[in-house]
Amino acid sequence: MSISRLSLYGNPNVGAFTFSTDSFLLVPPDMPDGTLREFSETLGVPAYRTTVSGSVLLGIFTIGNSRGIILPGTATDAEVQQIEQMTSVPVAVYEGKVNALGNMVLLGERAAMVGRGADRGLVDLIRSHLGVEVYEGSIAGINMPGVCAVANRKGIVSHPLTSDAELNNLSKIFNIPVDVSTVNCGSPYLRVGITANSYGAVVGQETTGPEMARIESSLGLTG
Repeated sequence: MSISRLSLYGNPNVGAFTFSTDSFLLVPPDMPDGTLREFSETLGVPAYRTTVSGSVLLGIFTIGNSRGIILPGTATDAEVQQIEQMTSVPVAVYEGKVNALGNMVLLGERAAMVGRGADRGLVDLIRSHLGVEVYEGSIAGINMPGVCAVANRKGIVSHPLTSDAELNNLSKIFNIPVDVSTVNCGSPYLRVGITANSYGAVVGQETTGPEMARIESSLGLTG
């Protein structure tokens, strides 16, 4: 199944607690075994238990793709070493003021979008460590692209108020189709409610059937 509807800690914001690429999935240490299996099977990748900055908010603090992972400066040395060993992907640490990297950066395999005026140190680190071109932009007028959209290799699902100009800009930058939706019965902050890769998506328990169909289609997970 390419899409599943789940919750964690009784909370439908599954994207805040988990992080996935096409190679691995990071989950909190106390995720129930049954929930972990369903996440892993839906996304088609192995799952590893960890924290970042001593927190279970893995999706908020982590960005990465097939080339690498970036964690905030609040991550511990032990977490960095553990994640690098488990995933076999190089981990870099951003020693800047921003911790919520997942909210700030919309990342793909070819490109990344950061908010206008983003710290040049972060931009340079994304470019060098993750091997992508970095562009500045907004989504729905919000200067935090990471929280407003979810991308995989096949498509992007974005905030429902994303303008036509922003949709065209996203499609041009990432070179994939872009569509809009909500998650969890009307939430516009897609990244908080979805964990996805190119093989599947896990959405929050409150997500409606029409929202699931729209997300699945936008991310190229149908057929």
